[in-house]
Amino acid sequence: MKSIGLTGGIGSGKSTVSKILINHNIPVYDSDNRAKFLMNSSFKLKEMIVKSFGKDSYVKNELNKSYISKIVFNNELKLKKINSLVHPFVYKDFGDWKKSIFSKYVIFESALIFETGSYKLNDFNILVICDVEERIKRVVNRDNIKKEDVLIRVKNQWNDKKKIPLSDFIINNISLKETERNVIKIVEFLNKKYQ
Repeated sequence: MKSIGLTGGIGSGKSTVSKILINHNIPVYDSDNRAKFLMNSSFKLKEMIVKSFGKDSYVKNELNKSYISKIVFNNELKLKKINSLVHPFVYKDFGDWKKSIFSKYVIFESALIFETGSYKLNDFNILVICDVEERIKRVVNRDNIKKEDVLIRVKNQWNDKKKIPLSDFIINNISLKETERNVIKIVEFLNKKYQ
């Protein structure tokens, strides 16, 4: 089974592209959501996070997101540390999930496929891009957080210029209609390739 990476900076519209793919019966593994689930459900991972970031990492057995975010998004080494703990659990979970799927190819959706180097494991990689100001506006409205907090997260991800040469497909997510048209073209290409 082939793996197709789907990525894009925060607020670029990865989730929008995922929904379109799902509507076309393409299985999508949402690694960001699964990572959150695993950080709350895996005893072993919880133990590792507490050991690295302290007992305040969890409140009433639930991940203390604001505490962790404050630490990792202001410290590059701590961000690398949390990623190095969580990603092996995510890749194992992805492998298990693939075993339950009957499809020629699946989509691995992740914000950090280039940053982690996992793009090399995919057969193709799709990058969703969008103007940075527009992305910031979307995230501020979506997550009800300050612009400064979004900017910190943007700075912790590679910029599009660095990602574009490593991508096989680029979707400029400006209008939903255009994005949908581009996603359908990619689906048609993949369906033809992996008949």
